[in-house]
Amino acid sequence: MLDANLKSQLQIYLEKIVQPIELVASLDDSAKAREIAELLHEIASLSDKVSVREDGKASRRPSFGVARAGEAARIHFAGIPMGHEFTSLILALLQTGGHPPKAEAEIIAQIQAIEGELRFEIFVSLSCHNCPDVVQALNLMAVLNPNIESTMIDGALFQQETEERKIMAVPMVFLNGELFGQGRMTLEEIVAKVDTNAAERAAARLDASEPYDVLVVGGGPAGAAAAIYAARKGIRTGLLAERFGGQVLDTLGIENFISVPYTEGPKLAASLERHVRDYGVDLINLQRVVGLQTAAGNGLHCVSLASGVTLKARSVIAATGARWRELNVPGEKEYRGRGVAYCPHCDGPLFKGKRVAVIGGGNSGVEAAIDLAGLVSHVTLIEFDTKLRADAVLQTKLASLANVTVITNAVTNEVLGDGSRVNGLVYTDRASARRETLELEGVFVQIGLLPNTDWLKGAVELSPRGEIEIDARCQTSAPGIFAAGDATTTPYKQIVISMGEGAKASLSAFDYLIRSSVPLEAKAA
Repeated sequence: MLDANLKSQLQIYLEKIVQPIELVASLDDSAKAREIAELLHEIASLSDKVSVREDGKASRRPSFGVARAGEAARIHFAGIPMGHEFTSLILALLQTGGHPPKAEAEIIAQIQAIEGELRFEIFVSLSCHNCPDVVQALNLMAVLNPNIESTMIDGALFQQETEERKIMAVPMVFLNGELFGQGRMTLEEIVAKVDTNAAERAAARLDASEPYDVLVVGGGPAGAAAAIYAARKGIRTGLLAERFGGQVLDTLGIENFISVPYTEGPKLAASLERHVRDYGVDLINLQRVVGLQTAAGNGLHCVSLASGVTLKARSVIAATGARWRELNVPGEKEYRGRGVAYCPHCDGPLFKGKRVAVIGGGNSGVEAAIDLAGLVSHVTLIEFDTKLRADAVLQTKLASLANVTVITNAVTNEVLGDGSRVNGLVYTDRASARRETLELEGVFVQIGLLPNTDWLKGAVELSPRGEIEIDARCQTSAPGIFAAGDATTTPYKQIVISMGEGAKASLSAFDYLIRSSVPLEAKAA
């Protein structure tokens, strides 16, 4: 199962194991079971601290557990964790074997203090780039707390169970048999959801915080760059984010980040977070901003959070990015996660052999249709314009696929369903005004982004598209308020451009501070 190069790398990792571990297989007569057994024995051959047993009692077969020798397994893999999930397997081996996890001491203590029996099941697809973070977070919780158990389930392998539970989007997490959450979740988000008092404690800490010289709102590339540049100036810097990494977390392949031929969104986001933390930035994650009150007499701007807390700063950099644009048609919200999807890489494998539609004829839409065509029985791509807007090379590839139909000059009217999942789509031919109905099982929405600027309405000038109006120095219409990235009027929404704009906004904010009459030690009244 593992080539020589992968074995060599894995052997180096396994040297970090300090406590003996067992791989406990629960097998059947299937080909996948034989592959799992082969994989486990190959891993065990690379370390004298790893052994294999094939007498597992798990009801879900084929599967295997990872356990410290002499203990019951708390981490389980129902499927073969290759592809994006191979890293999840490596980390499970190392952490179960006593290698210290890379997590903040505060959150480790919080996990260890959680009470009650928690049994997590995570349905994934092996091509999903968001799933590993959820799997790894829950596996880590199982390592740290003996009351917690985590099971990764390959939805494509356990199709019957997937269909019985009506799972049409991944990652999907169940806790003690009940739906816990769907979509990408960080370790901090999961712990906060389990630890019901976490929000109150976080609010109390924030409420007591001193004013910042620069408060960056947004944790994407623009926000990270802005925070780093501010911290390098030696001034008090905070970074506030609802989800550190932003849209980058939902990006699979990145091939145009100069000097890095290829990386993936979650990897880049992790690197950004490490860089931000290296500079001692006060990183305030999992907090949603709801409003901004520009500076009053004391020279401090006030940023309001959904938790009821207000943070104060001498200058603010808005870098809240953008979100997926929705169709806003009947049925879309009702069937989100039940046939309506926004990530073809993550959810595509769940639609194997089915008929789906892709809405949008730009690069994202055409790329989605090309990817899905290799999995599903048929793809119908629907574009509002009279022609596709994707790059010529993508259109050429799309045209070569026999199981793709392209419909242009059409508007999507409604997503249809049977009450539990999608079963159709209604669109109107704009030329003839004729309404048509497609029978299908999935709808992938790929129609662009909307800026996250609702919190700024009335505080700074916004464009008709809702983007923050900025000048060449990233200054907004309000003194001391700067902005950068996809939330602004800067053209060409690209990662590398967002980073440059974030740096520029930070330098402009520092220039504003040193020219401002407000002293650095200003405090709230």
